[in-house]
Amino acid sequence: MKNLFLKPVFLAVALLIVILFGVAGYHYAIGYPAWVTMVLGILIGAVLLVIIKLLLSWLVPLFKKIPLPFFTSVLAGLISLVIMRMYAFGWPSLLFYSLVLFGLVCLILFTTGIWQIIQKQNVKVGGILVVSSIILVAFGFYGFNSLDGDPYSESTQVIDGEGITTLSDMGIDDPSTKGNNEVEVFTYGSGTDSKRLEYGEGAKIKTPTVDASLLLPEWKGKKKKWREKYWGFGVDSFPLNARVYMPKGTGPFPMVMMVHGNHSMLDYSDGGYAYLGELLASRGIIGVSVDQNFINGHWSGDFRGKEMPVRGWLLLKHLEQWSKWNQNTTSGLAGKVDLDNVVLVGHSRGGEAVSIAAAFNQLDRFPDNGNEQFDFGFGIKGVISIAPTDYRYDREISLTDINYLSIQGAYDSDETSFWGMRPYHRLQFSEGFDGFKAGLYMNHANHGQFNSTWGRSDFGAPMKWLLNLTPLVTGEEQRKVAKVYIGAFAEVVLKKNKSYLPMFKNMELIHNWLPKETYRIQYADNFKNVLVDFERDLDLSNGLDGIKLNAEHFNIWREMELLARDGGSQQNNALVLGWRHSSDIQSDSIPVYSIELPEALKNFGEMDTLALSLAMGDLSELAINEEGEGRNLTPKSGFNFSIMLKDSLGNSASVPLAENNKLPGVVKSKFTKFDFLDRNMIGDESETQLKSCFVPISSFLKQNNSLNMNNLKSIDLVFDKDTMGVVILDDIGFYQKRID
Repeated sequence: MKNLFLKPVFLAVALLIVILFGVAGYHYAIGYPAWVTMVLGILIGAVLLVIIKLLLSWLVPLFKKIPLPFFTSVLAGLISLVIMRMYAFGWPSLLFYSLVLFGLVCLILFTTGIWQIIQKQNVKVGGILVVSSIILVAFGFYGFNSLDGDPYSESTQVIDGEGITTLSDMGIDDPSTKGNNEVEVFTYGSGTDSKRLEYGEGAKIKTPTVDASLLLPEWKGKKKKWREKYWGFGVDSFPLNARVYMPKGTGPFPMVMMVHGNHSMLDYSDGGYAYLGELLASRGIIGVSVDQNFINGHWSGDFRGKEMPVRGWLLLKHLEQWSKWNQNTTSGLAGKVDLDNVVLVGHSRGGEAVSIAAAFNQLDRFPDNGNEQFDFGFGIKGVISIAPTDYRYDREISLTDINYLSIQGAYDSDETSFWGMRPYHRLQFSEGFDGFKAGLYMNHANHGQFNSTWGRSDFGAPMKWLLNLTPLVTGEEQRKVAKVYIGAFAEVVLKKNKSYLPMFKNMELIHNWLPKETYRIQYADNFKNVLVDFERDLDLSNGLDGIKLNAEHFNIWREMELLARDGGSQQNNALVLGWRHSSDIQSDSIPVYSIELPEALKNFGEMDTLALSLAMGDLSELAINEEGEGRNLTPKSGFNFSIMLKDSLGNSASVPLAENNKLPGVVKSKFTKFDFLDRNMIGDESETQLKSCFVPISSFLKQNNSLNMNNLKSIDLVFDKDTMGVVILDDIGFYQKRID
């Protein structure tokens, strides 16, 4: 035993362990004095060292009995697999090595069986081993694929327009249907592109290059070397390449300019929006799909968001080129485009780039390097972000007075949260601006299928084998939603066709145009007078402008910042109310949230709709047991309550929220085949996505026509419909009568 421990090397190692474990213990704050945790750390280190030393001393002689060919084969394979996992097979360790172990067992059975057959040692046993290995592999594939599916399908609430007069019933056509214009499709580009014929010899119009050196100083090192070797150009000569979908006619036509996001630069992305370009052109709008593949990801490296300013700037350089063609009588495009009527559409990082472009459009210099001068000022009337990022550029973009739409899938494995709602909340409208903003959330939609070439998997192999793809809608269904809402947005913003505006408030109005799915939509415009938005302060009892807030008989009453599923901020605060009571509760004990209005805010005679944003909260906050009383009364679709308006003369009227609204449940997603992967890689199974709800003032007046909206005293939310529940509320206020 002395030979094991009384050696200089062991004593040196032991001393190092004692020192380091002692230091760690001293600083490991668990409530005991520091010297106690230091001693405990030293003891743990010493015991671990002795146990491991004894264990290795026992195992090493055993290793000597292992045949050298066997040992070197296993070790070589293990080292190779570790290297492969580090650089090419990015599965989590537990899954990867479980797969390796399973594969090794199957292959040992298979190769041993084949060896037995070839050597004719025992053909029968060899056959059994081979068949067993094949059966194991088959069961493995079956078991792995059986992990796909939607475990939340029973609680899914699909769109339902029963009893609703749709826009179709009103004679309004589906904006995703082709229009009457003939369409010409062509490309423009540098004319020298050696990788893509459509931007080389196949380009109808040749374009100059642009110098992005001051905007992308990160174009250097191996990124520069390998990209320039592949593309044949550098950052000082970026091409202006695009696909054009042009309505035939004299014009001028409004324009929708589209841009892809980050994807493999070798798998070209710009052709994936032809479905939008052709639709828009047929309805009298020029569609342009811009090529930015040369700044996308590559094995030599990703710019990690440092290229975001270039993505936005390139869109403006394309518009600048169109402006030159528009004024040049020999260009073939003279007078074709109305550059005072432009909408930008971006997908993924492109969804962040369109907001950057809209912001840069108003500037005279690049904010990160004033030596780059801007002179744009185009009539960008709206931006649409599809499954966007909102964190790649290190400057936060806040827009004003521009129309905005964001679309997000609940099964997006790339951008797993609805980041497009952050620009929505930052966007401000000045008095007199006649525009709107909206956010659309669709269940079972992923990231890639908004682009027709990216496919059902948001990751490439081998990571895509871990994704839960079975619940996804088809690509056609997902792009149908994009066509409906982008087509309608273009009609409202570019053609001033306000007949489509109601569908951005209430999706049930167009349920016959959309796949049967679960949706959430939020909407706001300048006609909304928000009384309470739960931002700005910590005071639960006082709102702005002298508004008093009070909650009685609630188990939960707080205001909080809404979080994304990964814990990131949604940049929006909301009210959380939770209650639980018996079905025979006395009327004076019913939970009520009151908004008391001061004299200065009592005149609401010009308002025609009460509005609020709503989501279902987390019932677990009420600490309900699995067998707890009232669990079976939890509504599948959301929690109902009454809204009561009172005037200063004592008149009141109460309307259940569900009378005019489909109450939202919780949209849950299972992104991967394994629950622990969802938790570790993505976060929570759901995130709060609010739905805009509306109650016409006429519904209150129908209950009591004596209610005087010019002397409104209070708005009470009375939780008298469900005996328990948790709701999240935001942006409570009124809409003014709109005169178009």
